[in-house]
Amino acid sequence: MTATYHAFDTPIGSLRLVGDESSIDRIDLPNWAVEPPDPAWTPSVDRLPAALAEAKRQIEEYFAGERQDFDLPLSPQGTPFQRRVWTELRRIPFGETISYGELAARIGKPTASRAVGAANGRNPLPVVVPCHRVIGSDGRLTGFGGGLPTKQALLDLERRVGERQLRLRGC
Repeated sequence: MTATYHAFDTPIGSLRLVGDESSIDRIDLPNWAVEPPDPAWTPSVDRLPAALAEAKRQIEEYFAGERQDFDLPLSPQGTPFQRRVWTELRRIPFGETISYGELAARIGKPTASRAVGAANGRNPLPVVVPCHRVIGSDGRLTGFGGGLPTKQALLDLERRVGERQLRLRGC
């Protein structure tokens, strides 16, 4: 089936979803979304394919502070190593960060922090596969395809949601 794309506005700018009825292939962040779409993709015009509609709904819930985990059919294209890193990214809890070295250790490759960083940078599903939660070993923000201000905005959103939940619980 031909991939369809759909762009929509979020607090961090316009995101572009790419996929079909059954799965999401990629999410382009605002600075990536300025690139013209692949000529093999078709724009969504009258109706969003089911997987794109569900992704849009869940991403909007995330930005509204109503969702912390995503339950979407994903089909990222990458090497086995990249897919392993992306799977581990999904295990980083909402509102938490880890270093590239810790991520490398979690996949059983403690000396592969550079390779993990490269795989993290090729994550085709940012926000949903939370590559923004990986930071430098010194606690500083490092590389992010959407730009460091966008990475900071995503981390700030998660921090605010976490703080609000603590207040609601009386903590």
